[in-house]
This record gives sequence, C-alpha cells and structure tokens, in this order.
Amino acid sequence: MTRKIGIQIFDKFQILDMSGPISAFEIANRFVPDSYEIKVISQPETEGLIKSSCGLEIAAASWLPMDYDTLIVVGGPGAKDTAEYPSVIHYIQCAAINVRRLASTCSGAFILAKAGVLNGRRATTHWDMALELASSYPQVRVEPDHIYICDGNIWTSAGITAGIDLTLALIANDLGRSIANQVAQQLVVYFRRPGGYSQRSSLLAVDPFSEVFAELLGWVREHIAEVITVDRLAHQVAMSPRNFARAFRKEMGVTPAKAIEQVRLAVAREHIQQSRDSFEKIAIRVGLKSADRMRHAFLRTFHESPQSIRIKANKDYLADKTDLNFAQQTISEDKRLP
Repeated sequence: MTRKIGIQIFDKFQILDMSGPISAFEIANRFVPDSYEIKVISQPETEGLIKSSCGLEIAAASWLPMDYDTLIVVGGPGAKDTAEYPSVIHYIQCAAINVRRLASTCSGAFILAKAGVLNGRRATTHWDMALELASSYPQVRVEPDHIYICDGNIWTSAGITAGIDLTLALIANDLGRSIANQVAQQLVVYFRRPGGYSQRSSLLAVDPFSEVFAELLGWVREHIAEVITVDRLAHQVAMSPRNFARAFRKEMGVTPAKAIEQVRLAVAREHIQQSRDSFEKIAIRVGLKSADRMRHAFLRTFHESPQSIRIKANKDYLADKTDLNFAQQTISEDKRLP
C-alpha cells in the first residue's frame, strides 16, 4: 500500500519543516519499499518555484487533486500571510474532511487554526509562538509544552526539528515502531522522544544520561496530573522499587520525588509563560493540587511568584510584537484596569 503524502509549502516557508519530514518518509521507503509517495505542493497563486525563508527555491506542484492520505502544512515566517489566502483556508477545510490525516509543523498551526480545524482541539506550535496562537485563536486548546500532539485525525508539532518527531510518529502509526526506530537510527535522532517531552528542556533541572530515564521523564510529563509513586515509576521501567530508587538517585543526583517536583514546576512555568489559564487550573493540570501550593514551590525553587513570571512573559510578548495596533489596543485595555 502506497500512501500519498502532500507537503504544503508557501512563500517564506522554513525549509527544515519541509525537508525533515520528507527525509523521514524517504528513509522509511528504504525499509518498506513504496510505502510513501511524496509530493511538494502549493496553492495555485504561488505554485512553481517557491522561495524559502533562507532564499533557497523549491519547485512545488499544484495541490490538486486532493487525493492525499496525509497532508502536512509546514511552518515558516510566511505562514501567517499565507493564512490570509481564502483559497488556502478553503483547501484546508476540505482537506480536514477528505484526507486521513492533516498535520502541521511549527507555525503551520496558524494556518490550520485560521481554517477553524483546530477549534476545540488540543494543538501545539513553536514555544515562542504559543501565546500568540492561544491569544489569536482562543477556541484552540494550545499546549505549549509538547513536541507534537495528535487529536483525532489532526496532528500538530512544535518548531522545526519537531516535525521529524511528528513524522516518526506517523510512520510508527503506519508501519510499526520497529520501522520508525530504524528510520530514527538512520536520521541519528531519538525515536522515543515522546509527544509530551518538553520543547524547552533547558528549563528542567534534571538531565538524564540514560535513555531509560530520559524516556521515563517524558512519560512523567505525559501523566503529570496523576499521582506518581516510586512503585509506579519502577513498574514503568521494569525494575523493583528499591533498585529503581537507588539507580535513579545515583544517576540523577536527586530522589524520584524531587525530580517529579522539578518536572511539575518546569511544566507549570511553561504554562504560566505561554497561556492565559488561571493559576489554579495550571496547578491542578501539573499535579501541584492548588495555586497556593504552586506559589510556595515557585518561591522556593525560582525565587519568584507565578504572578511575577507571568507579568514578565506578557511584557516580553508585547515587546516582540510588530503589530502597533495590537500593542496600542493592549495598552489601552491595561489602562482601564483598576
């Protein structure tokens, strides 16, 4: 069975958002011949030679007919402008109904969001644009701390190289984990980086060296709201609780309980910086139980309150905006606050 893959590009697209997934599908074909037929496409207004954000031009064919198994909309500086094309929005809306899987990499999520296909769904994008995506499209449940997310038949991924993670997950879905693992080995990337793995891993104080504990911390992030005991962690890695606790502390330098708290605080900080959710909601989402408990943990660990961190994040966000009208409107609204 050959699955036809459409890679949709546009003026000023990010070339790695395109080439990463293409490379993964191409290598999958080496292990299971004729699994994928790859086609680079664009809207009729721009088909032909499309200039990427780095200036390199790529030939794109017309996106018709819509006979794709999977359509991947790439990201790049031109994504938001492309979202203003009525033909693009109509095409994405039709694709959401007709293709088996619709996906985006990085800022390609803005195009899907503009088309309304992410409404009511979980989605992610590059961490630096997550707050803007959430602000511009409040009906989208933006989760900024994920590498990729699958919600129904819609897949979204974080920035740039995360498109490879998403593609490996698609390949695993089609051909099995063994083939996806072989593709990852050929690409010299991790196959087991879970969708819930942090985009901003530098925020984590724990930095595991073994693949077992690296995967375990990814699992912790995906189950962050749940009660996570040493027995449960040990079972996850097929070790006895006693041996697990000893091995974990020896490698990590902290107890499992301390590591889990650090992961929870890191995820909470990401949500505070990149979403508008209440502190109580964030605290419950990451397993810290209450906003008050989260506040005390933040003061102890970061020497800052959640309120202070959010204020700084909002100031940085406004400073980065190039849309003067948006900034003026926000400032006017702030002046009306008591």
